[in-house]
Amino acid sequence: MLKLAASLRIELLHVKPLVWRRFVVPADIPLPKLHKVIHFVMGWEDTHLHEFAINGERFGVQDKDVSNESLRSEKGVRLNKALGAATEFEYHYDFGDDWQHRVIVESVGCPDLALALPVCQAGENACPPEDVGGPHGYAEFLAALRDKTHEQHNDFRLWIGGVFDPVGFDVNAVNARLRAIR
Repeated sequence: MLKLAASLRIELLHVKPLVWRRFVVPADIPLPKLHKVIHFVMGWEDTHLHEFAINGERFGVQDKDVSNESLRSEKGVRLNKALGAATEFEYHYDFGDDWQHRVIVESVGCPDLALALPVCQAGENACPPEDVGGPHGYAEFLAALRDKTHEQHNDFRLWIGGVFDPVGFDVNAVNARLRAIR
């Protein structure tokens, strides 16, 4: 039986320039694996908590030290089952920086048999650095890097390790990382 594939577009909300990716995954991908795929396609380092909001339900990693009855464990949950007929859902990463993503299901169908999944097909712009301070902190970071007279210009350059290209995106590098989880 041929498995279906889902073509997804993810957008990082509240940042300029818009950071987005288009990628294809098995439609029945488990949510924990989808989380890893999202991190690879976006460029996150997976150092913070996350959750999915799908059809009014929240899924994520349950913390045994924190009671959160409204959060269901993502273990054993597959994307196609959680989605039902929905065509969009949310992915939230790093509750301190508050990175909110919209994920749009662009299509579901039979995959190209030559296509190894998951695969990233397109995207634009660099993912913000981890712990930059959310959308507001990222805007300040970019402003400081653009302005050599900004009081934080040198500090941010040192913190980022040199050059940061906000429009940089390499689909081949993303797919090299994705090969590790096929």
